[in-house]
Amino acid sequence: MKDQGNDYRLISGSWHFSAQEEMLEIKKRKHSLMIGIPLETTYEESRIALAPEAAALLTQNGHRILIQSKAGEKSFFSDKEYSDAGCELVYSAAEVYKADIVLKVSPITDSEMDYVRKGQVIFSTVALPMQKAQYFKSLIQKKVTAIAFEFIRDRANTFPLLRSMSEIAGNTAILIASEYLCDPKYGKGRMFGGLSGITPTEVVIMGAGTVGECAVRAAMGLGAMVKVFDHSVYKLRRLQNNLNARIFTSIIQPKVLQKALLTADVLIGAIHSSHGRAPVVVSEEMVNSMKQGSVIVDVSIDQGGCIETSAVTTHSKPVFQKAGVTHYCVPNIASRVPKTASYAFSNFFAPVLLSVGEEGGVENMLKRDPGVRQGVYLYNGTLTNQYVGEFFHLPYQDIDLLMAAF
Repeated sequence: MKDQGNDYRLISGSWHFSAQEEMLEIKKRKHSLMIGIPLETTYEESRIALAPEAAALLTQNGHRILIQSKAGEKSFFSDKEYSDAGCELVYSAAEVYKADIVLKVSPITDSEMDYVRKGQVIFSTVALPMQKAQYFKSLIQKKVTAIAFEFIRDRANTFPLLRSMSEIAGNTAILIASEYLCDPKYGKGRMFGGLSGITPTEVVIMGAGTVGECAVRAAMGLGAMVKVFDHSVYKLRRLQNNLNARIFTSIIQPKVLQKALLTADVLIGAIHSSHGRAPVVVSEEMVNSMKQGSVIVDVSIDQGGCIETSAVTTHSKPVFQKAGVTHYCVPNIASRVPKTASYAFSNFFAPVLLSVGEEGGVENMLKRDPGVRQGVYLYNGTLTNQYVGEFFHLPYQDIDLLMAAF
């Protein structure tokens, strides 16, 4: 039976109701970053990790940037450009390392290690072939979070910064070969490419990865005849699909390779190894059979070189001749075009740093961005990269488990 008393109380208002609170989305607390950019002191490193335009974007979003005077000079960026972008010019590395986040291209040097503070976040390359165990032990003692450019992945599970530098290296390698091929001393005055009625330049490219593909595009654009060798049929097939053209491709077979080198004007070494040294695929005997005045550009020299006669050279003394063949074996070819390379770094890091601010700090960003998280090789002083740990016999832990614990 219906309770008439309840009806009366509802009508009379003798029951009191409280208004339900409206559920609003909690906004993330933006975090103002303090970013330090030191002057690169590594030999012949001329790039900078942040161009003035990218720096302006960050300062306009409330972030503070400390940049060491003349840090952008080798990349053809002036102090005035950074000052106009809202950066604060400082005059020593010690002042730069007061920042919470340090952004640089080359790894931390011995002289900089003293400035690194406990709990700091460092974005840089790690350059594994050049490192020793002590480098990682020193950073572990500082309890830093260190993120390596070359380990960072994007949503497509590729390495965006390595790809950018590889694209630059592939294009630049062909321009370098063109420069030395026409040199009266090193290349006997021959033009790279082809003209009507004249046999085109023959280019052999070892490796069908990003460097190789960009080298192929540049060489074909100049009218050269190109032959590509690689260990992987898949990579060769992908290269032809990307080019949308049929070119000479072959699995690396010594007899076929030697025959191609007999008439080659240019040899580009672009074999990449996932870990450790690049494999040597061109023997000294093969080099000796090449034409006088031909040019070798060994881009793989960063990993020891894929050509037996290669030896490390510098930007100040970039070439040597062996058996009448000119060798260009400068590591870090991208530093030859530092302004372009610096813009490539900026295109990646400006959005990453903005994301750090939006997410409320580096730890929050790393939790939400698995690609950047894969670039972490030290997290709060704990080694998180398996390859580094096994190679240098250091204890390591999984980054995902570590982040879940914090």
